[in-house]
Amino acid sequence: MLKNAKAKLAIILIITGLIGILSIGITTIITLENMVLENNSEIIKTTIIKIEIILCIITLIYIILSIFVGILISKKVIEPSEKLIDASEENVKEVSKQKKQIETMLLHMTDGILAFDMDGKISLTNPAATRLLRIMPEDDTFDKIFGKYNINVNLEKVIYLENWTSTAQRVAIGDNYIYMFFAPLRNEDETPNGVIVVIQDITEHVKLDNMRKEFVADVSHELKTPITSIMGYADTLLEGEYDKQTQEKFLNVIATEARRMAKLVTDLLTLSKYDNDEERTKKAEFDLGDLVKKCQEKLQIEIQKKHHNAECFVTANVPAVYADRDGIERVVLNILSNSIKYTPEKGTIKMYVGYIYNDAYVKIIDNGLGIPEEDLNRIFERFYRVDKSRTREMGGTGLGLSIAKEILDKNNGSIDIKSKKDKGTEVVIRIPIKK
Repeated sequence: MLKNAKAKLAIILIITGLIGILSIGITTIITLENMVLENNSEIIKTTIIKIEIILCIITLIYIILSIFVGILISKKVIEPSEKLIDASEENVKEVSKQKKQIETMLLHMTDGILAFDMDGKISLTNPAATRLLRIMPEDDTFDKIFGKYNINVNLEKVIYLENWTSTAQRVAIGDNYIYMFFAPLRNEDETPNGVIVVIQDITEHVKLDNMRKEFVADVSHELKTPITSIMGYADTLLEGEYDKQTQEKFLNVIATEARRMAKLVTDLLTLSKYDNDEERTKKAEFDLGDLVKKCQEKLQIEIQKKHHNAECFVTANVPAVYADRDGIERVVLNILSNSIKYTPEKGTIKMYVGYIYNDAYVKIIDNGLGIPEEDLNRIFERFYRVDKSRTREMGGTGLGLSIAKEILDKNNGSIDIKSKKDKGTEVVIRIPIKK
């Protein structure tokens, strides 16, 4: 606005002054000329000429003085004003930019932010807070929002008794767990200005913590049972003399429980290596159909013991797969051995090997005991078993499917299980083919 003020000021001063000077001069000259007409005086004529010369000189001097005064005023008044205005405009732009950045951050934050004034009315909120606390349009005050969840936090205590009041709360809202931290808002002079609440969704943390606790409990239980058995039989043997047949029986139980513990520890170490990325997958090209047939041969004795009708069908021209051969073999053996264990005698087990799109697949179908529908979404959890007593009786650790999924994930594969109780189970394993 003041960018052309210097020139404008000089022009205004010159024009204003000239109008004044010329008005006076012209009026004087006209008066004298009238006198000349009336008196025809040479003296008046000479005076008019002198006045005209003086008027020109005064006009010139005024123009110079006007320019000088304009420049002086410009330097002393206009330039500082321009700098002040430019600085103000820059500050406004910076504040606007910072405000936009804060608004963008609040909009995209996963944590919720709520701010209240001294009267408990909402002064700021973001979408995450609205979503996590399920805030409705009518929920516009501190008490309305937190009162419906029975959260015992007093606004005045948070503001004035910060050091003596618990400012953190954890609450369950539906299926979610929410952590909230309350803190007072203060002005530059440290006077109270309201309350801010930071809201975090800790549902996953709570679930992981619960899984950790369950895992520790399951490991403890799984180890306690064989240890108790081993100690019991060992103490019995030490307490007295028994015939050879009884000793062998007791020692067989001890050996079986020891092997069971060893298998459990081995499975746990395997999972730990996958969790910490310590298990290096050695990928190579191999024939999946040939691997499945060899797995069937390895378990042929168990198949014959239960008189199962087990058949393997390989689609012609199945491309070679590119994966960790030992890992995939372990997966197939685990799935096939589960089918053998949980299919009653003289049951049917069918294995199909084929390919679709960019994946080769192994499909294993049995008519065994099956899995209840409500358990299907948890079967890959560690130590989760549909029937713990039955699984323990058959020598399972409850970690086989967890390990299978870890192996397939490392090999960019997948596993899908469909089952109905007392109807049988269908397991489909997909593995990328060699491109």
